[in-house]
Amino acid sequence: METKIDYIDEQTVLDYIPRNATLHSLAEFFSACSDATRNKIICALCISEMCVSDLSRILGINQTTCSHQLRLLRAADIVSQRRDGKVIYYSLKNRKIENVLLAGVDFLDL
Repeated sequence: METKIDYIDEQTVLDYIPRNATLHSLAEFFSACSDATRNKIICALCISEMCVSDLSRILGINQTTCSHQLRLLRAADIVSQRRDGKVIYYSLKNRKIENVLLAGVDFLDL
């Protein structure tokens, strides 16, 4: 007895997969979000823009660590900064990241 195999249209699969540049950007985004400290910073910035000293105090991390993580988040285009005198304030570049984090929590059923 022969087993019937249903074939999936190859072009349908290929059309669904984003372009390589998009896949590369997506991998960089997930890499930037792959650290618990960076996720804490992102969550804090969902509430309000903050400077390094406020973030480090609220999150209980030292300022050097906070600055380093913010630099990585800026490089990933997740966080932006603005200067007010001597103080630099950080904020989310795109508020949609909050939905991404919430979807991740929902996916993990936490």
